[in-house]
Amino acid sequence: MEILELTALELAKKIKAGEVTVRQAVDAALEKAEAAEPVINSYVTLDREDAYAQADEIQKKIDAGELDSPLAGVPVAIKDNMCIKDQLTTCSSKILSNFKPTYTAEAVENLKKAGVVILGKTNMDEFAMGSTTETSYYGPTKNPHNTAHVPGGSSGGSCAAVAAGECFGALGSDTGGSIRQPSSYCGVVGMKPTYGTVSRYGLVAYGSSLDQIGPIAKDVSDCAAFLEAIASHDPKDSTSIAREDYRFTEALVSDVKGLKIGIPKDYMGDGLDPEVKEAVMNAAKVLEEQGAVVEMFDLGLVKYAIPAYYTIADAEASSNLERFDGVKYGYRSSDYEGLHNMYKKTRSEGFGAEVKRRIMLGSFVLSSGYYDAYYLKALRTKALIKQEFDKAFETYDIILGPAAPTTAPELGKSLSDPLKMYLGDIYTISVNLAGLPGMSVPVGKDSKGLPVGMQLIGNAFEEKTLIRAAYTYECATGKQYEKMADLDGAAAQSQAADGKEAR
Repeated sequence: MEILELTALELAKKIKAGEVTVRQAVDAALEKAEAAEPVINSYVTLDREDAYAQADEIQKKIDAGELDSPLAGVPVAIKDNMCIKDQLTTCSSKILSNFKPTYTAEAVENLKKAGVVILGKTNMDEFAMGSTTETSYYGPTKNPHNTAHVPGGSSGGSCAAVAAGECFGALGSDTGGSIRQPSSYCGVVGMKPTYGTVSRYGLVAYGSSLDQIGPIAKDVSDCAAFLEAIASHDPKDSTSIAREDYRFTEALVSDVKGLKIGIPKDYMGDGLDPEVKEAVMNAAKVLEEQGAVVEMFDLGLVKYAIPAYYTIADAEASSNLERFDGVKYGYRSSDYEGLHNMYKKTRSEGFGAEVKRRIMLGSFVLSSGYYDAYYLKALRTKALIKQEFDKAFETYDIILGPAAPTTAPELGKSLSDPLKMYLGDIYTISVNLAGLPGMSVPVGKDSKGLPVGMQLIGNAFEEKTLIRAAYTYECATGKQYEKMADLDGAAAQSQAADGKEAR
C-alpha cells in the first residue's frame, strides 16, 4: 500500500514497526503538496527544511523507544490562526502578513508532544470570517473533488489538505461550523469539541465565547486520536475545563444498540438540497439497522440561531480585532500623517471587505442605544437555544442532521451575496452557541460527485457518544477511509487557477 493511502494511525504503526521512516512519510506528503498546491492552494506556508529537521529528531526518539504515541511521525498541517513560535502566523490577512509569534499555541504544543511533524500552516478565510475560504489575502483554496468549487470555510485549507493527501491530519478552528461545514464539503471527518475541551491559548480570537480548536482527519479513528492528543486542561486559558477523561479512542466501538437518535424536523425542511437530505436519511437508516432508535422531533428556535450568532460573533470580533492597529506588530501603512491617520490607513489597507463588514456590524450592535436592542437580546436568545438543546438531550443521546444545506457551491457564487453565505451556516451555528460537541462524517456524494456530510451533535462532554456512532456507521458501510481521486496531475491545471507556488 502506498504511504498516502494510509490513515494517520496506520502510518504511525508502520513507522513504529520500522516499515516506513518518518522522512519517507514527510517526502510523500510534500511531494503530493508540491504537485497539488499550484491548483488547490491549501497552504499559506510550507516549510520543507523544518519538516525534515522535525522528522529526523522524531525518528531518533522513536528508535530510542522514547516516543510511543499512536501518532508519532505523522505529517500534519495547522490552520494559520494558531501561533507557532518564530513561524509566520497570518490568519490569511494582509494585516498580519509579516507576524511571527514569540510562543506556540497549547493545542499545537500538545501535538508536538505526540510526535507529529508539522508541515506548515493552511489557508483560511481572513480571520476565520467566511464560509468558503475565498476571503483569504492569499487567494481562494479549491475543493480537491472539483476545483471549480469551494472547499468550505473557514478551515477550508486544512480540510482540502487532508482530502487531497497533502497531510495525514490537520487542526482547524470552529466558531460557527468552520470545521464541520468544510469537512462536509471535502469529504473528511471533522469535530468541534465541547467548548473548553481544547485550549484556546495561542488561537487568534474571532468570537472568544464561540471559538474552539478541533481535529480534521481521514476517518473517525484518526479524528479520535488527534482529539485525544490535543485535548487538555490549560491554566493559561480561563475557559479551559479540566475533564476527568480524555481517552477518546476508547469510544472506537461498533455498537449503537439502544442509542436514541433524534432528527430535527426543522433541519430537513425547506432549503435543504434533496440529494443531501437523501444521503443523510440513508445514513440515519444505517444506524437504525445497527440497533439505534431513530425519531423525528421538533427543535425550536432554529430560525433565531443565525441572527443571534452573527450579532454575538461580530460584536466579539470588533472587540478582538481592535488590537491590530499597526503599532505593536503586523502590517503598517507606509503613507500616513499622524497617529490617528496611521490607524485608519493601516486598518483600511490591512483588512479585507468581509472583515470590515463584520467589524462595522459588531461595533454597531455594541454602540450606545443599540446594545440592549441587539447584543443583550442575542445573549438571551443564546441562553434559550441552550435550553432547547438541554430539553432535547433529556430524550435523545444524539441529534442527527446535515452539516450544510447543499454540497460545495461554485467558486465566486457565495461572496456576491453575504446573507446567502451566512444562511449556509444554519445547521452548525447552534452547536457553538450552546457550547456542544459536533462532528461531520462523510455519507456519500451528490450527482456531481461532491461529498455530503452528516452532522452528529452530542450533549456537553459527550464526544465519545458521537465517536461511537460515527465509527459504527463507518464499520457498517465500509467507509473507514475512501481514497481521494489522484491529484498528481493537478499542476497541469494551474493555468486555470489563481493559486500560488507553496512558499
